[in-house]
Amino acid sequence: MDENKLEILAPAGSMESLRAAVNAGADAVYMGGSRFGARAYAQNPDPDGLLGAIDYAHSYGVRFYLTVNTLLKERELEGELFPYLKPLYERGVDAVLVQDMGVLCALREWFPDLPLHASTQMTLCGAGGLKILQKLGVERAVLSRELSLAEIRRIHEECDMELECFVHGALCYCYSGQCLFSSLLGGRSGNRGRCAQPCRLLYDALDVEGKLRSRKGEQALLSPKDLCAVDLIPQLAEAGVSSLKIEGRMKRPEYVAGVTRIYRKYVDRYLEHGAEGYRVSEEDRRELLLLFNRDGFSRGYYEQHNGRNLMALWNKEATEREKQAYEKRIATLYEEYVEHEWSIAIDGELRAWEGEPLELTLSCGEATVTVRGETAQTAQNQPMEAAQLEKQLRKTGGTAFQWKSLVIQTEGNIFVPVSALNSLRRKGLEALRERMLSPYRRDAVKRRMETSADDCSQGTAEPSIISVDVNSQGAAGLPIISADENTRREKTRQQTSQRDMRLHISVESETQLKAVLTAVEKLKNAGIPLEYIYVDETLTGQLPRIHAAGLKACILMPPVFREKTEERWEKSFAQMRNMQPDGFVICSLEEYEFLRRAGWEGEIFSEHRLYTFNSRSRRFWREQGLSMQTNPLELNERELKEISASDSIQLIYGRYPMMTTAGCLHRTLDACRGKSEQWTLRDRRGKDFPVKNVCRDCYNIIYNSQPLYLFDEMERVCALGCGAVRILFTTEDAIETKAVLDAWFCRGKWEGEFTRGHLKRGVE
Repeated sequence: MDENKLEILAPAGSMESLRAAVNAGADAVYMGGSRFGARAYAQNPDPDGLLGAIDYAHSYGVRFYLTVNTLLKERELEGELFPYLKPLYERGVDAVLVQDMGVLCALREWFPDLPLHASTQMTLCGAGGLKILQKLGVERAVLSRELSLAEIRRIHEECDMELECFVHGALCYCYSGQCLFSSLLGGRSGNRGRCAQPCRLLYDALDVEGKLRSRKGEQALLSPKDLCAVDLIPQLAEAGVSSLKIEGRMKRPEYVAGVTRIYRKYVDRYLEHGAEGYRVSEEDRRELLLLFNRDGFSRGYYEQHNGRNLMALWNKEATEREKQAYEKRIATLYEEYVEHEWSIAIDGELRAWEGEPLELTLSCGEATVTVRGETAQTAQNQPMEAAQLEKQLRKTGGTAFQWKSLVIQTEGNIFVPVSALNSLRRKGLEALRERMLSPYRRDAVKRRMETSADDCSQGTAEPSIISVDVNSQGAAGLPIISADENTRREKTRQQTSQRDMRLHISVESETQLKAVLTAVEKLKNAGIPLEYIYVDETLTGQLPRIHAAGLKACILMPPVFREKTEERWEKSFAQMRNMQPDGFVICSLEEYEFLRRAGWEGEIFSEHRLYTFNSRSRRFWREQGLSMQTNPLELNERELKEISASDSIQLIYGRYPMMTTAGCLHRTLDACRGKSEQWTLRDRRGKDFPVKNVCRDCYNIIYNSQPLYLFDEMERVCALGCGAVRILFTTEDAIETKAVLDAWFCRGKWEGEFTRGHLKRGVE
């Protein structure tokens, strides 16, 4: 993309929205099809409709980005994705947005020259993650919406990749890609494009002592105001952002038109005049508010980390006057931007010489075609004049073409039937349209199945996709694991018995660790012996005690790894290494890159947050040197069997983290004391969700109201073929921790409330 141009990227949740975005001046649109997009409930077109949408956008010189930004199950990825994308690739889709690392690897194999964009669903918070993606051929990253302008600027300085950021529309309360709220409450997964938006409901907040902190009428505690960053266009551009993204594929086309029109106006103003004197008119602010807002707008996280003013606590209803003004403006926008297609200016020249074929030359931009028609006849009576020919040719009804200029050259006494002129015009316009679209077309491709460890562009059933690096190194500088080694590892699937399994336990407090170490001998002899203990970074000093008990120890890395966190880890990492950890458990691409940059050569495990929904994503991480991978939390028993192997870890107890948020309940309710505590979020049905605020990095984790419990289902768990099972302690106190361990020894039924997670039901 042109470095001196800011792209306005508009949403297209329907064909009408696509037309509205194009007419309002979008440089590019993003759209999903009937499958694999993060807005499954938008009016997404079917495959044939997508082909037409791509052509429509390209006819106006607008780029078309396809969303495939969900997690794909094994059968979807291997059996459905290629035939879905093949015609769209050949038609000329400009880029595909992806979340799933397995999808990324597959697309690099199947369509090596297809531009890929990393979705905000990847939770990209630092340059480290972008560097890995860049080596895999990703051209653009959609950064997490929680990043500040300073963080974006640093990422731009450290990584030469196109950056895309949201500038307008709804904000998720959770870091995108880290939300399980909708998934666990109703089986509608945000990672699969089916979010039911439980964050927009009303909740009460209770502090550590059980005191009600929220007030009646201010209970939309997880509902952020919509983002409006039109004032920040100069700052975003100067921070290195090249694409300004408008959210709204679920919004009506008039909204798309109105918002895109205003951002077009101010991007053009900035590009022409620069930041000096840049101002947004109050009239345009009012129109943006009129089109949609939640208790007004905020500037999002660009200038502040969190706070009460970012939240739409009240979700007030619009007044009758506001509703009337809205309907009036919507009607105008519909008539101007949605109902009518805007014209495409063309130039033409007709050569009509007596006794010779008609010849029509048409041009639009760099596209030029010449077509021939019937022979111009000799007039029996009065010859036709140029004006008569021009009048007939200017009828371009049914197309978006409109004459900018039309030159008529005649010679001799000619007569041309109207039908011949109409046919010539249709033939010319069709040829011009095809010529305009031809630069976007790609050659037909086939999915080849032969295996090659040396060339990722060679189709492969089990690709060593990381071989995109020509120096026989992986994306992070690691040796490529051969296809034979991958095959050997895959053969260990389903061979793990209960005798071979090992138990891993993760703890986040000294109280939990003490309870585990007290029972360590019994845990070692409980059928599935305890092997690893994972500890929060605050417990690093306890590693000698774990080693003294004859166990291995891993350090849990944070859920997100932003600039402040990275700086802290850089200062403390040497001290951590002195404690001789056996490994680290990573949650993100940034953390993996940090460990390799720091020279770590020991064990690396992945947390469930680093999604591995399919065998390609699991293979990718094996090739990067990960020893074990925690199974994702949204797959059912059958789906887990398809991907699990001896290097898989299956959670069997623990409260799932439903949300990880930059927003903080304490800050929202003006109760921040700079002290980490455990509060409670209570929903309208009386369900209580524990909430931890982690002050060292200023984020909250909202946990499920019920813990996962599978101790009495170990026969089914063992049949998954995993190498380890894991007990996850998060909010438990000493008594609760001991009760869980006692239940593990007897494998009995859990007395309190619990969930089986998605082991049986899975997600759509």
